[in-house]
Amino acid sequence: MVFLYTKKLTKKHFKMNLTNIITIIYFLGLIFGAFFLGLWDAETSIQKGLIALIWTVFFLICLFYADKNK
Repeated sequence: MVFLYTKKLTKKHFKMNLTNIITIIYFLGLIFGAFFLGLWDAETSIQKGLIALIWTVFFLICLFYADKNK
């Protein structure tokens, strides 16, 4: 009886919202861009700025469709 209760409790505990998953992927992409692509270096080009802008637009579109389908 106790085992069934803890199993039910852990399933509910690890349930993630789609919006949270999209946000985590966005921030991981920003960290990847900052460290490996040099998006926030002192010598930033227009191409790097556009990469960050497109990544943010993609994030906003994904958030819109995730909230729309709720």
